[in-house]
Amino acid sequence: MKKIEDITNEYGPKLAKIALDLGAIRLQVQDPFTWASGYRMPIYNDNRRLLAESSARKLVSEAFAAMVETLGFDPDNIAGTATAGIPHATTLADKLAKPMSYVRSSGKDHGLGQQIEGLGASGSYEGAKVLLIEDLISTGGSSIKAVQAIVNAKGLCPYTLAIFTYGFQAAKDAFTSLEPACTFHTILDYDVMVDSAKKTGYIDDEEARLLTLWREDPFGWGAKQGFPKVER
Repeated sequence: MKKIEDITNEYGPKLAKIALDLGAIRLQVQDPFTWASGYRMPIYNDNRRLLAESSARKLVSEAFAAMVETLGFDPDNIAGTATAGIPHATTLADKLAKPMSYVRSSGKDHGLGQQIEGLGASGSYEGAKVLLIEDLISTGGSSIKAVQAIVNAKGLCPYTLAIFTYGFQAAKDAFTSLEPACTFHTILDYDVMVDSAKKTGYIDDEEARLLTLWREDPFGWGAKQGFPKVER
């Protein structure tokens, strides 16, 4: 029986190469990106670029399906986070022949005010087992809100699967605090991504070292490297 680590070791490097080739993951240590927060960061992730290649979408779907099988979890419903998780949740739901729903960041300000779309007339999961699909887990805040929305809609959500994670401790702590429990797994993690980028020549050893330092102190890294926060 395969373990989750076997799945990520198989699919992670493949996904890293595709993500770097398509620009879904971009690394700029010498000229860091300015995030919306104003912090200078050496990485930028836009998994929507994976939609541009059918092979990338297929790889993500296959990896998620393999993870579900390895977990021994048979979900009644596949829920995607709006909007980036929706296409991958749809592909997986089609592959597994399961109902699909999606979770907004908040309820609509009109109509029925629904936060979750795709539910039946009751507006509830009615105790169904739900698998949440995310594109990225950063600090975990948006994912946690989606899990809580599913639970509030009477869904059971023991697992969240995502394409990529930065590996921040804040995300691990956020998921650990959830009650009822929900565990997250990702196809590609930060360490595998950095290792893959180095092996393919996308970055050199010094850039890899600086990227490792960023993960240890993401919000202090820029200033330490001479790239102070941009005040807006």
